[in-house]
Amino acid sequence: MKKSIFLFAALALTSSAFAKPIVVASKLDPEAQLLGQIILLTLKDAGFEVTDKTSLGDTGVARKAILSGEIDVYPEYTGNAVYLFPDAKIAEEKAQNPQVIYGLAKELDAKNGITWLNPANVNNTWALALPAAFARANKISTYTNLATYLNRGGNLKVAGSPEFFNRPDAFQLFENTYGFKLKADQKLLLAGATPLQTQQAAAAGQNGVNAAMAYGTDGTIAALDLVVLKDPKNAQPVYQPSPIIRTEVLKANPKIQTLLNKAFRTLSQTGIQKLNAQIAVEGKPVREVAAAFLKSKGIIK
Repeated sequence: MKKSIFLFAALALTSSAFAKPIVVASKLDPEAQLLGQIILLTLKDAGFEVTDKTSLGDTGVARKAILSGEIDVYPEYTGNAVYLFPDAKIAEEKAQNPQVIYGLAKELDAKNGITWLNPANVNNTWALALPAAFARANKISTYTNLATYLNRGGNLKVAGSPEFFNRPDAFQLFENTYGFKLKADQKLLLAGATPLQTQQAAAAGQNGVNAAMAYGTDGTIAALDLVVLKDPKNAQPVYQPSPIIRTEVLKANPKIQTLLNKAFRTLSQTGIQKLNAQIAVEGKPVREVAAAFLKSKGIIK
């Protein structure tokens, strides 16, 4: 009898240890919030208790939080493996191959107790957006054109977040690949800036800004009459969004893998651009957009 009581107590203790809410986070930009809400609403609809920590912070903040166990799951991008695992010295050709960079990210993070679930068929690269009229007038459609323009003394002032300017795989990668270098007074650093804020600054010419940080899936680009520069040398890694989750939490709740893989499989490049536009251009609440999308795909009721 005592053995049964102890067994029951042990099972109850084990069960309660993993009965904690799943803490869902995201980064700050609208797309990250959208993906975070897709994760959160999918899990909630499946009966999981969830805690909403979306809009937590930038990549560094989210990374520290999942490694420390402060959060359990958030959407990360495969191309960030270059930034997250600097000691791995991932070659450019590997970072530009979607299957290879995903496999590397998954393998490298397994050692940290983090599992990468299947990525969406979406590529959200770092990019630079210019007002269309300015780009046409100066014949700038690629980073090669931009380098020629700048090296001849052309005027450019870029609005972006500190992460955009300081990370070696973001703006610095364009500078190093195409052979140009901006001075400090040619950069407008906006702490915590989203692409919408930087692109609005470029579209309006605020503080002399005529270029902006952008992502490949932004919904605001066309609405603000901006153009994204082409990357003929494929400098940028592939950035496919993938839910990453603490392995301990996934082992305790294996159903999560099937749920989130299914949800992310429904996303497409044009589809996510439209969802992003609903948030950034039409001003719809992120959760409302995420819920409507998931219902339309039969993911949640």
